[in-house]
Amino acid sequence: MSVTALSEKLSVSPQPSIETIQSLYSAGFRTLINNRPDDEDSAQPGTQGESQEAKHCNLSYAFIPVTLSTITEADVRAFQRAVDDSEGRVFAHCKTGTRSLSLYLIGEVLDGRMSADAVVEFGRVRGFDTSAAAAWLRTHIARRPQVKGFFDKRTWSVQYVVSDPATGKCAIIDPVLDFDEKAGATATKNADAILEYIRSEGLTVEWILDTHPHADHFSAAQYLKERLGAPTAIGERVVDVQKLWKGIYNWPELATDGSQWDRMFAHGETFKVGSIDAKVLFSPGHTLASITYVIGDAAFVHDTLFMPDSGTARADFPGGNPRALWNSIQEILALPEETRIFTGHDYQPKGRAPRWESTVADQKSSNHHITGVTEEEFVALRTKRDKTLPMPKLILLALQVNIRGGRLPEPEANGRRYLKFPLDALEGAAWE
Repeated sequence: MSVTALSEKLSVSPQPSIETIQSLYSAGFRTLINNRPDDEDSAQPGTQGESQEAKHCNLSYAFIPVTLSTITEADVRAFQRAVDDSEGRVFAHCKTGTRSLSLYLIGEVLDGRMSADAVVEFGRVRGFDTSAAAAWLRTHIARRPQVKGFFDKRTWSVQYVVSDPATGKCAIIDPVLDFDEKAGATATKNADAILEYIRSEGLTVEWILDTHPHADHFSAAQYLKERLGAPTAIGERVVDVQKLWKGIYNWPELATDGSQWDRMFAHGETFKVGSIDAKVLFSPGHTLASITYVIGDAAFVHDTLFMPDSGTARADFPGGNPRALWNSIQEILALPEETRIFTGHDYQPKGRAPRWESTVADQKSSNHHITGVTEEEFVALRTKRDKTLPMPKLILLALQVNIRGGRLPEPEANGRRYLKFPLDALEGAAWE
């Protein structure tokens, strides 16, 4: 029987006999993975026989049955976990070894360690036909958006261009309009960098999306709309935020019907970015209107979850609610574990480099605000922590721009624009 080593830890093989399984431990293997569904032929031992023999031989055992026509990413991730969890070398098999090899190769490509173009040749030189894995990747990658993050160090914000490799169409998420509060100056450096990336990649913008009206930076949505002509969108509950802040600003002429955007999304509503399916989750807690965009396998959560070493967003802004935030987080964590999570800020704890991508599995296992924490504990933790946080320095300036879709105030008679700044409007002054 031919055994093919793919790495120091993983080898693949055709169907082993019971006698071969009995020899694996002495050959240095510690885990047996069976990728073959039961009853493919009468000669195979089947999962019951293999698992019993593996246990008898002190081998860990995993049964991940697949066919080449029905492999899913969940199968790939289960295979990877079984390999990663092994305390030693892993022996994986199917009837010929091709399915086991395919699971490995698909995972390598999805995680960026191998080019999809190398899959067929990798198999060929080892005596396998891996064209089905290559075909799977072509189909799957067409549904997997490419995500480019742009980090704004002034506001610790992350902006995104999410594109469909198959069509070249894209969406811009949470773009930043530069603002220097000391000089009262605006600029478009962040937005122009996004425009240059779109131009250089030959992309077509279908959507300009905001997750909520931001409190710590101005939105560049209107600036980009004027240059690209693409529609703007936000969650439909933005009208509640408009009504709340209309009172704070004493702004009777403010329209509070969401008409400043081209589309307002409801919870569960779907749309597309190119050929990639997208849906909207209503994710209140940080604000009344916060939403999550799930585009293919990528979820854009902005201020709901941060990177696992940073925890979760505050919930003490006007309209915020820590219990609602907890419920929103649970809905996000109910997505498939391999779902990529993209956050809207990174405050670089301990001075590390900016990071903004994790997975549902990462968040569940290591976010210190939610791992092993009950709802009541979270609400208490969030409430106590939020009381120690000063208000964002731009909140009173940014909201009057962002509840109008990123529109700056109209110029007055002298040609200048003016922001209105209410005094004593918010609690949480940082006097110490």
